[in-house]
Amino acid sequence: MKNLYYIFIAIISLSVASSCSKFEELNTNPDVPTSVTPELLLTQLQKDTYRFWNPNPTDWGTAQLWSKHCALLETNPNPYQYYYSFSPFGSVGSFQKLTNMKRMVEFAKGSPAESSFKGMELFMKASYGFGMTMDMGDIPYSEAGKAEEGIMKPKYDKQADVFVSILKDLQAAEAFFAEGKNFGGDFMYGGNAAKWRKLSNAMQLKILQTISKKATAEQKARFAAIVAAGNLMTDNADIFQLVYSENPNATHPFYNGENRRIILGVSNIVVDALKKFNDRRLFYFAEPAKYLITAGKLEGDFAAYEGAPTELSADKLAGNNAGGKYSLINKRYVTPRSGDPMLKFTYSEQCFIIAEAIEEGWVTGNAKNYYENGVKAILKYYKDLPAVTAIPANLHGMPITQAYIDGYFTGEAAYKTGGTKTERLQQIWMQRYLLDFFQGSGDAYRNFLRTGYPVFPLDPATSMNPDDKNVYPKRWKYPTSELTTNPENYQKAVDEQYNGYDGINEVPWWLK
Repeated sequence: MKNLYYIFIAIISLSVASSCSKFEELNTNPDVPTSVTPELLLTQLQKDTYRFWNPNPTDWGTAQLWSKHCALLETNPNPYQYYYSFSPFGSVGSFQKLTNMKRMVEFAKGSPAESSFKGMELFMKASYGFGMTMDMGDIPYSEAGKAEEGIMKPKYDKQADVFVSILKDLQAAEAFFAEGKNFGGDFMYGGNAAKWRKLSNAMQLKILQTISKKATAEQKARFAAIVAAGNLMTDNADIFQLVYSENPNATHPFYNGENRRIILGVSNIVVDALKKFNDRRLFYFAEPAKYLITAGKLEGDFAAYEGAPTELSADKLAGNNAGGKYSLINKRYVTPRSGDPMLKFTYSEQCFIIAEAIEEGWVTGNAKNYYENGVKAILKYYKDLPAVTAIPANLHGMPITQAYIDGYFTGEAAYKTGGTKTERLQQIWMQRYLLDFFQGSGDAYRNFLRTGYPVFPLDPATSMNPDDKNVYPKRWKYPTSELTTNPENYQKAVDEQYNGYDGINEVPWWLK
């Protein structure tokens, strides 16, 4: 009877799911399931977790503003570009998925893939927790998802303790994947337990570096031990990404977004960095500025590209765009339907994380090799990307070739072995920043808060920060639902962290 109850609950929660394992198939079968398997539960959980929250060109374009990868070039200012939001609140809603994750593990009990499903449960919980704590600060992690045990008002754990718990869960997930078998229902890695194991280790490195301001000697030693163990990503085949398709229900969010593309400029931070490195990704990301083409520049000339200053007023940006002053987003992003995959975590990012750690003395090794391997990998990724090779004309006569990759590390792109540590770190940070271009990720902003680089421009005259136009927001507010459903624990968390004020400029533990 207990199992039948669980099945009934799972069916209700999965009323829009299908029995298919691939992302595009998932979106085409409208049938309501009549039975529940761990594979079916996992597919729905991944769909809810990894796809873009609202896949349309307008919202996808907005998602590129916070990281300063792009600037919106219309007269109506978008708060995301000017350090605020239409809804400046975080969310704890992902923890509602923990109940279905428990069911997933229960239904997998006794199967060859049981250990792998246990790994998925812990990995996904840790991922939810990481996003939430980075957004808000203290969160209810240890008691989350325990409504069935009578805990309706979970306590808020200190952010330092949340990170410890997240790292513990990822370590346990890695161990489960290490002994697990390949499994179904996974459209991210195709059920490859070995790849999930690598990702679990790589994510530990990312999280440990995220708290670099607070990392203990023990945590730094753990970072070094993970690197030394070697169960990490080895090349682009291990990239963690959401792949879109030509299926109308699983297309890239910016597909058919020409009306948004013509008012979305590539930022001067991105354009200037790519020009500095003589990096041909510029021709993959952007269109030449019309006024420079009119002046006689060629589309394959780095000098034909000009980025938009994100801090300018909306009126000025729109007026300059009418005069063709800025490089807009490349036309290739509106076709084909499949577009570029959404990169969640790459081998390149892993390389840059380790390169920084070597420079900081956390681990021994050759930072130059990791830097170069990271750059080579992402260049190769774009060289081989189907969405790119499908329409060569969009590359403006400047394709990334293997010969180009082999000769990349000259001038400013060469690792500054003889320079200062700060110069080398800035090279690493900039290359890591460029990884997130047009991915809708918040990582670039978090890394800016941690490192201060690349410098994000802030003009008090255009800032929309309601509390202080001279500072960068550090967090989102807690969701208003917490004030009614968990008021005592909410207020205690706000009082202990932020002196009683739940504001976006308050500084969470990881940045202090």
